[in-house]
Amino acid sequence: MTLTHQPTDVRGTPRRTVLISGGGIAGPALAFWLNRYGYAVTVVEKAPALRAGGYPVDVRGTAREVARRMGILPRLRDAHIDLRRLTFLDPDGSEVASLHPHAVTRGVAGRDLEVRRGDLTEALYTAVRDDVEFLFDDAIDTLDRTAHGVNVTFRGGGGRTFDMVFGADGMHSRTREMVFGPEERFHRYLGYCFAVFTLRNTFGLSHETVMWNAPGRAAALYASGDDDEVHAFLNFARPEPDWDAFRDPRAQRDLVAEVFADAGWEVPGLLAGLREAEDLFFDGAGQIRMPRWSSGRVALVGDAAYAPSFLTGQGTSLALVGAYMLAGCLADRDHVAGFAAYERETREFVAVNQGLVGQGGATLFPTTARALKQRNERLRSLSAMPSAQGNPAHSALTLPESLPPA
Repeated sequence: MTLTHQPTDVRGTPRRTVLISGGGIAGPALAFWLNRYGYAVTVVEKAPALRAGGYPVDVRGTAREVARRMGILPRLRDAHIDLRRLTFLDPDGSEVASLHPHAVTRGVAGRDLEVRRGDLTEALYTAVRDDVEFLFDDAIDTLDRTAHGVNVTFRGGGGRTFDMVFGADGMHSRTREMVFGPEERFHRYLGYCFAVFTLRNTFGLSHETVMWNAPGRAAALYASGDDDEVHAFLNFARPEPDWDAFRDPRAQRDLVAEVFADAGWEVPGLLAGLREAEDLFFDGAGQIRMPRWSSGRVALVGDAAYAPSFLTGQGTSLALVGAYMLAGCLADRDHVAGFAAYERETREFVAVNQGLVGQGGATLFPTTARALKQRNERLRSLSAMPSAQGNPAHSALTLPESLPPA
């Protein structure tokens, strides 16, 4: 595709052009704010359309304020899942404890939001689609960075030059690989692999999660409402990731079936559903930790720069906050000063939230019988109702002012 004219603002000044790789959460959020600050924004997304459905995600603390400033908070409130119960089971299927989910996550009832990922991406897309160019079913093929811009060629053909390029393409970012090198340099594996998929809700579950645990293994059913489907989750400890399985869906199914072969409760039915699932997502629990989030005129945001892992529950919130901070730092600065400010003002918030992985997330999945017993004792001691305090990490950053809300 060839750009036939240079975008200009209302004063006739050429607008700075940017390309964002990734149309999930961080990408459209960044597009929203950069557009508000006068940039001409293009988003390229490898999927042929918006990705509907997906596992529910959390919007908490500082990220909730970002959503409010974007004007999408009412829509997210309407989409809020309102999970009411989290039940833990022993290896024999007997109940350990049944709690409000916020009692475990230290969320704040009435403020923290949990929505289907597809509902959030739809809200973000709706907020920007009239002002931002989207290229679906395409991706960056090559990047050539110069002193004055970034020359990009697309897999679908054609090329364009942008003032800046942003990688918002997830934990396994292709943009990061092209600019910073292989993922292995920045990936911190956390010792678990997991599989997520959907199956029919034949369990009578509604607005609740039930989690079965044995040492080193966990299986969960998540019913976001009264739907006909539930999300199934199978998690297991693995000292080293099985990289071959990550590239082969059949190997993924075989590995999970082998690990859970002798498990009780509803696990045999989950394994049968796994074999038939068309939406299987398999990965290792890990974080992305980078010494720098930018190089020249290219910068990263969201999971591409600082994935915290599902164990923290903060991936979506970091994506929204990071996008807000990155765009704000570029509002009245060039890319050199803007990227430096982005790192300076955002890195501590990222570090605090990545640190949550050692404060409770991983302890939900004990790897030894002793650790499982200790975890169960802690669960039994928790109040059935959530605290109103919340987790300080979720609100550890006070947002600077922006343009008036949309």
